[in-house]
Parts: sequence; C-alpha cells; structure tokens
Amino acid sequence: MTRHNFKNLKIWQKAMDLTDMTYEYCKQLPTEERFNLIDQLNRSSCSVPSNIAEGSGKRTNIHFAEFLTTSLTSCYELETQLLICERRKYGKPESLMQCLETAEELQRMIFAFREHVLNR
Repeated sequence: MTRHNFKNLKIWQKAMDLTDMTYEYCKQLPTEERFNLIDQLNRSSCSVPSNIAEGSGKRTNIHFAEFLTTSLTSCYELETQLLICERRKYGKPESLMQCLETAEELQRMIFAFREHVLNR
C-alpha cells in the first residue's frame, strides 16, 4: 500500500490531463517530427505523472520529494519542448497555449506540494 494514493492527488490528476493534452497537440505536428520532437514531448509528458505515482510509494517524505523534483524537471523539459514548437510555429496556437498554461500551473502545484511534503 502506498503512503499517498497517487490517484487522489490533484497534481497527479492535473499531470494526467496535461499528458492527454500533449498527446492531442502532437497529432497536429509535422510527420517529420515523429521520431524527434513528438517522441520527446510524449515521453516527457508521461514522465510527469509517472514520477508522482512512483514517488508516492516511497518510504520517506524525502524520497517522495526527490521523485516530485524529477516530475517537476520533466515538466520544465516538456515546457521547453512546447516552446520549441511555438518558435517553429507548429500546431494550433490555442492548443499550444492550453498545454503551456497547464504546464506552468502544474509546475507551481508540484513545487508547492513538494514543499508541503518536505515540511511534514
């Protein structure tokens, strides 16, 4: 049994939403990016909720916080890849903005939750 039921965590739920949004956004990207940017976007978006879930099963809050840090850095990586898409003018701007806004909101949420976990 995990210390935190990750499925009940708002940060995990929001991260899953961001993963869904990212996968949908990637369908709009040029096919020549299939093995490059699209693959990176999908992997980094999956990494965010995956690390939250994995960390939730760790024995100490310090270990959980380490996985939250990894989740946060994956979210920064995803944001950077989305900004590359913006510079390249890939996909629909509204879809891209929705992904970027959700990524930024999630970064704030993960950061705050990590601080909460560390201060318990």
